[in-house]
Amino acid sequence: MTASGGYYYPNRMARAFFLAMDDVMGKNGLSTLLGIAKLKRYEDNLPPDTLEKAFSFVDIAALNQGLEEMYGIRGGRGMALRIGQSAFAQGMKHFGALKGMEDPAFRSLALEKRIEYGLRGFASVLTNFSDQTSHLVRDGSALLFVSEQTPFSWQRQSDKPVCHMMVGMLIETLRWSSNGYDFYVREINCKATGAHHCTFRVNRSLASGRRT
Repeated sequence: MTASGGYYYPNRMARAFFLAMDDVMGKNGLSTLLGIAKLKRYEDNLPPDTLEKAFSFVDIAALNQGLEEMYGIRGGRGMALRIGQSAFAQGMKHFGALKGMEDPAFRSLALEKRIEYGLRGFASVLTNFSDQTSHLVRDGSALLFVSEQTPFSWQRQSDKPVCHMMVGMLIETLRWSSNGYDFYVREINCKATGAHHCTFRVNRSLASGRRT
């Protein structure tokens, strides 16, 4: 949290989201979304590629809610999942501990170790580079990824979880660390619904085979 009292992502993470939205929605779709979210100032002026924590959770929440207004609840959820996956691939996998997952020594580990270390690495990146403090908890046959707050649910109220971009990022984290396998991820607690934290349940068993 900055001295001003707000919560922020670093510019580089925010930039990855803008690149992902352009990739998934196209320029016209992104332009419409920025208008709905009242963030037109970013249309031709992406956040710089720096680690300064300067992109507000308020703005990310506005983009997330704008997707629901554009596509409806179900359609917005699908778009948010795809954007989250693309954002991880666009740049987040190159942060801190996540870069080590490209090392042959990491790739030689057992699959279960790779997915756990991958999630712990992502939690470390969010905690160290942004104001999204996160950690991983073992829970029987599942892993729980817990964030004290996320920008996607920031100041939101809903009867269902809203952190679909975060689910997308976790799916892609697992795919990246497992070298192509899909795992089932579900948000089981969300601050938008009144929970104390946003919690994402990751089944340790594969949801499907390796994607090509």
